[in-house]
Amino acid sequence: MKGVFYSGFGGSEVLQYGDLPEPKLSQNSVIVRMKAATVNPADIALQAGFGESFMETWFPVVPGWDLAGIVERVGAGVVEFQPGDEVIAYTHQHILHNGTYAELVSVPVERLWRKPKNVSWAEAAGLPLAGLTAYRAVIETLRVSEADTVLVLGASGGVGSLATQLAVLSGATVIGSASAQHHTYVRSLEAEPMLSNDVAELRRHTSTDVTAIVDCAGHGRLAKAMAADPNARVCSIADSGPGITTVFARHDTEILARLVDLVDAGALRVTVAASFALADAALAQDVLKARTCGPGRLVLVPGFT
Repeated sequence: MKGVFYSGFGGSEVLQYGDLPEPKLSQNSVIVRMKAATVNPADIALQAGFGESFMETWFPVVPGWDLAGIVERVGAGVVEFQPGDEVIAYTHQHILHNGTYAELVSVPVERLWRKPKNVSWAEAAGLPLAGLTAYRAVIETLRVSEADTVLVLGASGGVGSLATQLAVLSGATVIGSASAQHHTYVRSLEAEPMLSNDVAELRRHTSTDVTAIVDCAGHGRLAKAMAADPNARVCSIADSGPGITTVFARHDTEILARLVDLVDAGALRVTVAASFALADAALAQDVLKARTCGPGRLVLVPGFT
């Protein structure tokens, strides 16, 4: 099979596209033919060696943690899925080795769920990691409700756009920080767009204090927001420090099922900024790092031209 891999830490230049051995099928796993896989900042960070102190690495490494695809084979102990089923998965493992930038992926059955029915493969692939992260931030960590005014930093990004929608669905008043060219998109999520996060700008957008802040941007923006509203509940997917709860994606099939239901109901949407051929994974990573893409996710698609 074809796949993308690296044999040493580094930037996009270490990525290679070529032949890889097909994954093995264990009793409780499923082989999925990947139709779409997303490119995430975590892929780039781990590829650069960021996780070396806390994750075992077995080279060559295939990057990627989430995908959408079709079940090709099931293990002897799997009764939940059959060949031909359309599925999504968040495949994060504690060993950096087998990822989703490949035509075939072996996935433990407990990490699979049914693909949302009426969305593209690319949109479906963008849901697992970003959706699980956004849900943990908005619903589980901050427990956002209709009583809240929520500021989402990075509201046009992959996680930020889903966090914005979940906050809106919770009944909150939502302000979304994004670059000027993405303000129309933020409005389409039923949030009030904001260019910066200093005190004056915040006060122009709300007559009440911000009660919760979801940082999906990093790059020091959270410090200004916390200074503007020091009593707000705060979580971040990109920063840490006093008063900040750092949030990471965590597999939870029940939550993934809820997210799929919201997508199927038309209440939650995943935006795809651009799709790239699997062979162009290095280019996709460069675009993600340069922040030159539109709002939403970057997706790899085998055979895409």
